[in-house]
Amino acid sequence: MGLIDLHCHILPGVDDGAKDMPMALEMAQKAVDQGISHILLTPHHMDANYTNHKKDVLVKTAEFQKAINDNGIPLTVFPGQEVHLTGDLLKAIFADDILYMDTGNRYLLLEFPHNEVPEYAENMIFELTSRGITPVIAHPERNQGFQRDPDMLTSFVEMGCLTQLTSSSYLGVFSKNVEELTEKIIKANLGFAFASDAHNFKGRRFLMRDAFVKLEKHEGSDTARRFNENAKHIINGEDVEVDDIKLISELKKKKRFGFF
Repeated sequence: MGLIDLHCHILPGVDDGAKDMPMALEMAQKAVDQGISHILLTPHHMDANYTNHKKDVLVKTAEFQKAINDNGIPLTVFPGQEVHLTGDLLKAIFADDILYMDTGNRYLLLEFPHNEVPEYAENMIFELTSRGITPVIAHPERNQGFQRDPDMLTSFVEMGCLTQLTSSSYLGVFSKNVEELTEKIIKANLGFAFASDAHNFKGRRFLMRDAFVKLEKHEGSDTARRFNENAKHIINGEDVEVDDIKLISELKKKKRFGFF
């Protein structure tokens, strides 16, 4: 088993990711080159710009897997969605228009609005967890609400959420501030898995191997192994262990000189 990518916009022609099948297949090869063996396809669903219904994603995922196989690319893809947090989420769940991260409908990749953590988010998390659904918060390090108050993320994990961090965030692609917040989330035991969130070949691209190299260097091989195992557990609908989580505000600040 190689690396498992839980969040990727490689399904062709459905959102702001791969624009067509040739681009998607080229991205698939780039993923394999980064050591990725399995990808959860997560087109945007229910955000301001895109709606990708469950039945359509299932059909298009099967078509894409056939094209991957026909081109001899050693990659397995699974159908999923990056589900936007809206007041209509429960309605979509009841209508069976939601794809989960696993076949047992346990884990849900949930994207918060980019500029905030909505006031109704806690109520929605309660509604989901009370139904046996574990929200996996997509790229919290890039959410402006968590950036303003990182300790809110601790509260959401305490409520039963997991998190998915973007590999390129950890490598400083978005900004130094996002990179530092991602590092703090990991040190506070609030990060559970990496994903590429790949959209193209430039800024939002596959950098999974690079992120795992950095993670092993700074946090140790056990943490790196656990991140990929957590991704496997999520795909399989299995338990994910939550360690002793911390408030980010309580992390020790770096000393300029370690001996003072």
